[in-house]
Amino acid sequence: MGRLSGKVALITGAARGQGAAMARGYVAEGARVVLADIADDAGKQLADELGDAARYQHLDVASEEDWAAAVRVTTDAFGRLDVLVNNAGILHFSSIVETTLADYERIIRVNQTGTFLGIRAAVPAMTEAGGGSIINLSSVEGLGGMPLLLAYTASKFAIRGMTKSAAMELGRHGIRVNSVHPGMIDTQMVRDAAGGGDDLDLSPIGQYIPLGRIGQPEDVAGVVVFLGSDESRYCTGAEFVADGGVTATHAFYNIS
Repeated sequence: MGRLSGKVALITGAARGQGAAMARGYVAEGARVVLADIADDAGKQLADELGDAARYQHLDVASEEDWAAAVRVTTDAFGRLDVLVNNAGILHFSSIVETTLADYERIIRVNQTGTFLGIRAAVPAMTEAGGGSIINLSSVEGLGGMPLLLAYTASKFAIRGMTKSAAMELGRHGIRVNSVHPGMIDTQMVRDAAGGGDDLDLSPIGQYIPLGRIGQPEDVAGVVVFLGSDESRYCTGAEFVADGGVTATHAFYNIS
């Protein structure tokens, strides 16, 4: 039996990067998974790859209607909802003076409002199932500030706070709520936001990380598997950091 055998999960932003690694990890550990994203072609392809244990569902996380449909599809297909992973997010580098209101609102709408809507949508189904685990993807930018990421940092600090508030309120329903804080992870989102795409070499950043390398999506997926499993049954309202040690010290540190 896998660590997630018998569990049903809904993972947002699951078509690529961290979300795809999470989906693969969940299925490998015995879960049945609904992959949710707006990248329909990539999401359907991954669901097909994962077989009968996976379904794909289009989900714009800023849409209440899409959230209602995603939860309904999950419970109709697999009978219950045990785990929600609020992974979908967007990243945008910009100085404060060059950040437009539209840029700011777009990031808040996806990262922060999307997480709120997901938490709210999952509660009835998880309560009916007798409990569950909600895992909110924040960031190391939810623990400390970063230049050129004012809107992103604001959204990730908000997710950290919402996680703690939700954990306090939902514990009586048997629902655990935790946040995960990745550091620099090699994903397409990071490459695209940095303006380099597939040709961008992120490896030099490893010299600033105590473990000596940037993270891979599987490094975060392992934490998310743990939080979805019964191994984390006494964990709620907590912050789980996967950053290679970056937040262990202050900004003057350089391992080189």
